[in-house]
Amino acid sequence: MELRLKERLGRKFDEEIRFFKGWMDGPKQVGAICPTSSITARRMASVINPKSGLPVLELGPGTGIITKAILQRGVAPKDLVSVEYSTGFYQHLVRSFPGVNFINGDAFDLDRTLGAFKDATFDSVISAIPLLSFPMDQRTALIEDLLDRIPAGRPVLQITYGPVSPVIARPDRYKIKHYDFVMRNIPPAQLWTYTRA
Repeated sequence: MELRLKERLGRKFDEEIRFFKGWMDGPKQVGAICPTSSITARRMASVINPKSGLPVLELGPGTGIITKAILQRGVAPKDLVSVEYSTGFYQHLVRSFPGVNFINGDAFDLDRTLGAFKDATFDSVISAIPLLSFPMDQRTALIEDLLDRIPAGRPVLQITYGPVSPVIARPDRYKIKHYDFVMRNIPPAQLWTYTRA
């Protein structure tokens, strides 16, 4: 029991060191001050329908906490496409989650980044991209692009640390819904969903 606890604490410490190294290398690409909590990650993954038969798109997996929650939700590794901008995080993810389709690239240029998955229809999108670090026109263009890659009514779920949606309302284009506020995260996390009618 004690050995298992030490192993878990050791893994958590390694994850936090990796996160802080990524944050130091590119603070604009890492939107939080600590890795996402497992509670938040599970809440984010809860929007996925693992029985849809469609792959899932993850953006900004970072250290892999959300990736792990997506796989625990019942998504097969081969059915998860995950885009990570940081090469350091990407290399760690490839080693940690065999079989997942990790791509080292830019989520704001998905037609090029997704390669063979460019024309895929995804069940949903789970995003931990630090949207508040980007101009509003880039944020809205990304959400519009993501909504075109999933069936109508399915969600793009976005984590953020601000009090309001990181993307402005466009009721004629998409619907915004506050999904959850997770206190057990540092800092507390806001989860938002975006859907087409």
